[in-house]
Amino acid sequence: MVLTLSACSKTNDTVILRLGHSLDTQHTVHKAMVHLGERLDFYSNGSMQVLIYPSSQLGSERQMVELLQIGSLAMTKVSASPLEGFVPEMQLFSIPYVFRDRDHFWKVLNSDLGKALLKGTENVRLKGLGYYDAGSRSFYTTNAPVHSPADLQGKKIRVLNSPTAVRTVKALGGAATPVSWGELYTALQQGVVDGAENNPPSYYLSRHYEISRYYTLDEHTSVPDVMLASLKVWDSLTAQQQNWLSMAMADSVEYQKTLWQQASDEALAAVKEAGVEVIYPDKQLFRDAVKEFHQSFAGTEVGKIMQQIDQM
Repeated sequence: MVLTLSACSKTNDTVILRLGHSLDTQHTVHKAMVHLGERLDFYSNGSMQVLIYPSSQLGSERQMVELLQIGSLAMTKVSASPLEGFVPEMQLFSIPYVFRDRDHFWKVLNSDLGKALLKGTENVRLKGLGYYDAGSRSFYTTNAPVHSPADLQGKKIRVLNSPTAVRTVKALGGAATPVSWGELYTALQQGVVDGAENNPPSYYLSRHYEISRYYTLDEHTSVPDVMLASLKVWDSLTAQQQNWLSMAMADSVEYQKTLWQQASDEALAAVKEAGVEVIYPDKQLFRDAVKEFHQSFAGTEVGKIMQQIDQM
C-alpha cells in the first residue's frame, strides 16, 4: 500500500499531504491532526489538504519516520524520547525535573531553544513542525503506595526502553525493568513488575488502574510528542504553502493542549471514582534524589541546555 502512495500529490491543483501515525482515532493527538487539516484547508482556501492514516496503517512509528526521510510520506508523530537517537539534545526531555511546572515546560517549547531542538531534526532529513502535549509521567504501583523515593527502593518499575528512562528510575531508587506496552497489563497482574509510570490518560485508558491501585503524581518527566514532516516534502512546498502549514500546525497545537488537559482531568476523576488512591507527594523529595543525576551532565551540551532552561 505504501508503495502506491505519494507523500505529497496534486489533484486539480490541490496539494494533498499524507499523514500516518500509530494512535487510535479517539486520541487527542489524532483529533488535533484532524483540526490541522481543517485549518490548512481554511488558510489555503481549499488548495491544500491532509489525508490521515491512523492506527499504524502505514507501518510502525520507526517505519513511518524512515518513509519521511525518503520522501514517501509527508508527516507523522513521534515521541521526543526516541528522537534522541537522531537529535542527542532531545535527551533532556527524559531527564527528571528539568521543568518546574506545565507553564515552564511550554515556555521552553515555545522559545528559541525549543525551536532550535526542532530544527536539529533537519540533519536527518526531517522537519520538526511543532510539539503536542503528552503530559507528565508519574508512578503507579500495585502492592504499596509511593510517598517518597524511599518507597521505590527495591521495586521493579516498568520503563520505556530508553537509557535515560532507566537511569531516572535508578536515580530515584527503583529497579528499572523495560517491558513492552502491550505486555504491561499482564506483567503487572503476574507481579513481573511492581509498578510503572505514565500520564493519567494512559494509566486510565490502559486499565492498569485495575491492578495498580496507587497513583503517585510526582510528575518526574514531561516528554512531548513531536510532529515531523519530510524535509523533502517541506522543501517542495512554496513559501506561502509552508506558511499556511505552519499556521495550521500552531492552531492544532493550541487545540490539542486544551483537549489534553480535559482528558487528563477526566482520567484522574475516573480512577478516583474507581477507588484508586491518588497521592500528591512532596516533589522536592524527588527533586533532591536526582541532583547527582543532573550533575552528571555538567560540561556536556545537554547540561548547558539544562542551565539555560533553569534560567527561563
